[in-house]
Formats: sequence, structure tokens, C-alpha cells
Amino acid sequence: MNEISVCIVDDNKQLRSALEEIVSMSDGYKCVATIGTAEEAIEQIPLLKPDVVLMDINLGSSESGIDCVKALKPQMPATNFMMCTVYEEDEKIFEALSAGASGYILKKTAPGKLLEAIRELYQGGAPMSSQIARKVVAAFQNKPDAPDSPGKLDQLTNREREILEQLSKGLMYKEIAGLLFLSPETVRKHVYHIYEKLHVNNRVEAVNKYFGR
Repeated sequence: MNEISVCIVDDNKQLRSALEEIVSMSDGYKCVATIGTAEEAIEQIPLLKPDVVLMDINLGSSESGIDCVKALKPQMPATNFMMCTVYEEDEKIFEALSAGASGYILKKTAPGKLLEAIRELYQGGAPMSSQIARKVVAAFQNKPDAPDSPGKLDQLTNREREILEQLSKGLMYKEIAGLLFLSPETVRKHVYHIYEKLHVNNRVEAVNKYFGR
């Protein structure tokens, strides 16, 4: 059985050590590094070339784990990124998946399930904690059955189009706010109206509409 090389990125030292122990003491898995900051992750992971990266979202700095995935995935298409986090919000889930993560599990996942998820990811699956999978399924079940009108984008105001364009680049609300000199709350309201007009439920669906998919 091939050993799966795993890199762990988390700003909590105790949790990093616990995850490292789970991975290192299990047959078929090898922990190649534990990293505590986004900056170190972006610098070191391309050199390590692990099979799987377990990535926390909140890394205690302005750059999040989602930012790391967004920066690293284009450089490392063969590496599988899985978010390992406490966040269960829809927005975080879809931001992470849009950025290039292929899996999303919660930190409360039992060690055995965590190892199963790593192997599933390595073998080409998209493992998610059950709570997360339900949210993803619900988002797509709520899509309207009616065929999409190509004119729906025309219903957006110039400001909404600007914001949708930035969403398509993977920017966060606060980044869009800074770029367009708006408050994050104003951006959030615009995004709500974009979703409403395009009949979508999340960023992934809105961006697909933007690209005509």
C-alpha cells in the first residue's frame, strides 16, 4: 500500500500535534510537515509536494486557509486540499470549494473518519462531513428547474456586475469591499440581490451563471 503524504496547516499548535500523531501512527500515511501560518504554507507546500493538505480556514492572520488554497491549487493541481475546520457556514463551504478544495471536514471528525477522508480524497473522491454534504446537496436541490435565460445577467446593476466579476475571481467580501470602497455589509447586500436576480443560492452557482455555464 502506497503511503499517502500529508501536510497539516493549522495555527493551533496542540491541534497540529494531535493531527500529526493521528496521521503518523497510522499505516499507509505519512505526515511530511505541520505548518502554523498562511505565509509558511504558501512558501513550503510547493516544495513538499504532499499528496494531501489538511487546511484550517482561520490561520490567525489576514490570509485564511481559503486564500492559501486559492494561491496553491493552480501551482499544484496534483495535490488534494481538504479544509479541516470548525466553520459550517454555507459561504465558507462554497468559498473553499470555489478556491480549489476537494474536501471539507469538521475538526470534530473522529480520527478513523479523518483517515478515511484522507484516503478517499487521495483516491479521487470529495469527502465531506455529513453536515457539510447536506448543505451542498440542499444548495443544488434548491436550484430552479426552469431553463436559465441568457438575459438574466442584464438584470444586474453596474455595481452588481462589478461585484459578481470580483466574486468570479474568488475574492472575499472584505476584499471586494476594499477594492470598490464599500463596506463589507454593503457588499453582502449586493450579493444577496445578485443571488435573487440570478435565482441562485451560493457563490459557485452565481459564478457559473457569470461564465454562462
